[in-house]
Amino acid sequence: MAPPHLKLRPASVDDAAALAALHVAARADLTARFGPGSWSGNITERGVLFDLRNAHVYVLKERGSVLAALTLATRKPWAIDRSYFSPIPRPLYLTSMAVLPDRQHQGLGRSAVVQALEIAREWPAQGIFLDAFDAPAGAGEFYRKCGFREVGRATYRNVALIYFEMLV
Repeated sequence: MAPPHLKLRPASVDDAAALAALHVAARADLTARFGPGSWSGNITERGVLFDLRNAHVYVLKERGSVLAALTLATRKPWAIDRSYFSPIPRPLYLTSMAVLPDRQHQGLGRSAVVQALEIAREWPAQGIFLDAFDAPAGAGEFYRKCGFREVGRATYRNVALIYFEMLV
């Protein structure tokens, strides 16, 4: 499990370059391990700044370095089809989750998810909805281990997805 002192905190514009680097590293690692796919595109600092303006981006930091990040939003992402999910009025959507490749399998991702659920309860939201690639590079098994329930599978713009939810 991640060290208890690592708390999910709101990201700031000062974190934009580090967040872009985190996502580039995570995507490059997936591409190296699983080959090119929908996970292979890069994110820029400009893209991170867009997310910071339009959603709530959170980071796990240690000694000033961003180790992991995720985004929570009230606005439905493009690839989510609400018809697969529980009919709750206030879901949060979890997107853009990443952990530095050399810090994976140390509990940081699970810790971030647990803390995201705490944030959702305080929001208040009634659940977290997300999608994962339905491919070997996808994080579906990770989300299952974190307690998310698979609610469906769909293809959006030729990308196979698995939908997950956790009600809070």
